[in-house]
Amino acid sequence: MATAVKKITLSSSRDIPFNKLVLSQSNVRRIKAGVSIEELAEDIARRTLLQSITVRPVRDADGVETGMFEVPAGGRRFRALERLVKQKRLAKTAPVPCVVREDGIPEEDSLAENVQRAPLHPLDQFRAFLTLREKGQSEEDIAAAFFVAVSVVKQRLRLASVSPKLLDVYADDGMTLDQLMAFTVNGDHERQEQVFERLSQSYSKEPHVIRRMLTEGAVRASDKRAQFIGLDAYTGASGVILRDLFQGDDGGWLQDVGLLDTLVAEKLRAESEAIRAEGWKWIDVAPDFAYGHIYGLRQLRGEQIPLTDEEQATRDALQAEMDGLEETYAEADELPDEVDQRLGEIETAVAAFDDRPQAFDPDEVARAGAFVSIDGSGVLRVERGYVRPEDELPIAPEADVEADPADEDAIAVQAEDDDASAGAESPADEPEEDDGIKPIPDRLMTELTAHRTLALRHSLGEHPDIAFVAALHALCLKLFYRYAQDTCLELDVKSAGFGAQAPGLADSALAVAFDARHQAWLSALPKEPADLWDGLMSFDTDSRQALFAHCVSLSVNAIYEAYNRKPRALAHADRIAQAVDLDMVAAGWTPTIGNYFGRVTKARILAAVREAKSARAGDRIEHLKKAEMAEQAETLLAGSGWLPEPLRTPGRCVPNVAESDVIDSAEAGADAAGAETAADGGETVVVEDEEVTEDASVALEHHATAAE
Repeated sequence: MATAVKKITLSSSRDIPFNKLVLSQSNVRRIKAGVSIEELAEDIARRTLLQSITVRPVRDADGVETGMFEVPAGGRRFRALERLVKQKRLAKTAPVPCVVREDGIPEEDSLAENVQRAPLHPLDQFRAFLTLREKGQSEEDIAAAFFVAVSVVKQRLRLASVSPKLLDVYADDGMTLDQLMAFTVNGDHERQEQVFERLSQSYSKEPHVIRRMLTEGAVRASDKRAQFIGLDAYTGASGVILRDLFQGDDGGWLQDVGLLDTLVAEKLRAESEAIRAEGWKWIDVAPDFAYGHIYGLRQLRGEQIPLTDEEQATRDALQAEMDGLEETYAEADELPDEVDQRLGEIETAVAAFDDRPQAFDPDEVARAGAFVSIDGSGVLRVERGYVRPEDELPIAPEADVEADPADEDAIAVQAEDDDASAGAESPADEPEEDDGIKPIPDRLMTELTAHRTLALRHSLGEHPDIAFVAALHALCLKLFYRYAQDTCLELDVKSAGFGAQAPGLADSALAVAFDARHQAWLSALPKEPADLWDGLMSFDTDSRQALFAHCVSLSVNAIYEAYNRKPRALAHADRIAQAVDLDMVAAGWTPTIGNYFGRVTKARILAAVREAKSARAGDRIEHLKKAEMAEQAETLLAGSGWLPEPLRTPGRCVPNVAESDVIDSAEAGADAAGAETAADGGETVVVEDEEVTEDASVALEHHATAAE
C-alpha cells in the first residue's frame, strides 16, 4: 500500500506594526558586509521593502505570547527601517510584511536565509544595467540607484557590450572576468572574436596578451603625434579611441593611424607657414628628423630680442610672486592645489619671457633655413638659422695683414712682385734699392716664417697650458664656427652623423641633455670667430677643460657599420668606456620589444632571459611564439639591468649565468625533497606589468542588492 506524501505547510505571513518588532540575538550575522545600512535604508525609501522579514513571537516565562516579535533573520532590514523611523520618514506603527515562524531554532532561520541565497552572476548584473540604460536611465541615475560610482556603471555597461559569443563563453566559465575585461578594449565584435580564436591556439591567454592583440596597429594616446594635435581634434574628425576602463591606459589608443598622420601633417603645415613668413630661404617640415640632422650645417648666431620696460616689469612681478610663494610654503610637506597650480602658471609665463626668439641678420636669414618638427613631449619644435654648405658665400682670399688695403700703391707693388715670382727664376733674390719701402718678397717671407714656425713649435711644446688653449681654439673653430680659418694649427676634427637611426634616439633624454649642453656652450662663446681666442683666455681652467671635453666628445664615432669594418676603433671605444665607467642602464637604455627583443631571433631572446634570470625562466617561455616570447622577455627583464653585448662596458658587472645555474640546481634538489612544493605551486609564468585601478574582479562579482 503506497504511503501518502506529507504536504508541506508554509509559515504564515502578516503585517506587523514596526513598533512591535525587536532585534533578536539569534541572528548569525555578526560581521558587516555588503551594502551599508544607510544605503539599504535609502533603497527601501525608494523602492519600499522588497523582501519580508522573518520573525518569531516573543513569549513570557509561562510561554504566553506578549504581542511582540523578535527578528532572527533580516536584522539589516530591521535596522534600515529603524533608521527611517528615527528620521521620521517612516511611521512607528507602519505595517511591516513578516513571515511568522514557530518551529525550529532561531539561529537556523538566520543561517539558512543567508546560506541558501544564490548570488547574482556578474553577467546577469551587467545585462541588467544595460537594460536599465536602454530603458532611458542615465549612467548617473543607475549609479545613484545602486550606490556605486559612475565609473563602475561604465565598466559594467562596457562588459555587457562585449560580443554575445564571448559573453556566452564567460557565462559557461570558459574565460575569467579579467580576460573579459581585456576584451572591452576594442568594441569591434568581429575583432574580439578573431582574437578569441587566436587565443584558443595559443598557450598564453593572459589579459595583457589580449589587450596587445586588440590594439595592434593602433597608436598610444601618449604618442607625441597625438599630443601634438590633441585628442579633441582627432575625435572631432571622427577618429576612434580605444579605451580600457579597467586599468591605466595613458589615454587609450588611437585606432585610425592614417587620420592621425593627416591631421599631424596639416597642423605642421599650418605652423610652418608662420615660420616661413620670417623670410627663411627654406623650411623642412616633418614629424621627426633623424638625430644629427644639423651636423655639417652652420648655425647662425642671433641676438635675443630685449624685453620692453613693460615686459621686464611683468617678469619681475611674476618672479617676486614665485619667490614669495616658495618662501611661504618652504616647510610644507605638500602644496595646496591652488598654490601648486599658480606656481605652474608663473613658471610657464617666466619661461616664455626667458625663451624669446632670437633676431637674425636679414642677409643671413635670406640664405638660411629652419627645421619644423615635433619634440618628444608633443610640442612644436622649431630649429632656426641653419645654413647649408651650398648656400654659403664664397670664401674671400685672405688679405696680407701687413699691407694696408687702402693703400693702392702698396697693392700695385705687391701685384708686380707676384708677377715676378710667377715668371722665370731671377738671380736677384733681394729687391733693388729705391726711395720706397717695398713688401718683403714671398720667398723670404717663407724662409722667415719657417724659422718662426719651428720656434713656435718648440716654445708651445714647453707651455702645455697655452698648447691646451690653442688646441681648444682650433677645435671650437671647427665645431662651432663653420668655415672659419682663424687658427695656425693644422688640427682637424670630424663629427660624424648618425647614419643608421635608432628608433626614438632624437627624443631620448640622453639626446636632449647632450644637445642642451652643446647649446649652452654655443651661447657662452663669442659670436665672431675673431674674438674666440680672447674669450677662451678669459675662461677659468675648469671651464676650458669642460669645453675641451665637449669638443672631443663630438668626435667620438663608435657606430658599427657593416660596410666599414673598424675593429681597432671599436676596441678603443671599449677602452674609453672603461675609463669613464660607462653605464648604459644609468644612461636610460632598457631592453624592449621595439629596441631589441622584437629584432633578434628566439634563440637570443632565450639566451637573454636565461642569463639575466635563470635557465628555468628561459625554459618556461621556450614554447611560445616569437611575438609572445618577446613580450614575456620584456616583462621578465624589466629593471634587471641586463644589456646585450654591444652595450656592455668591459669590466662592469653582468648577470652570472653559472651562478643562476647553481641556483636552479639547488632549487631542483629542493623540489625533489619536497621542500619547495608550496613555492612552486605559487609561481606564474607571466607577471603583469600594469596596475589595475581598482579590484574590479571583486567589485563586479559582489552582489549589489541588499545581502543579509
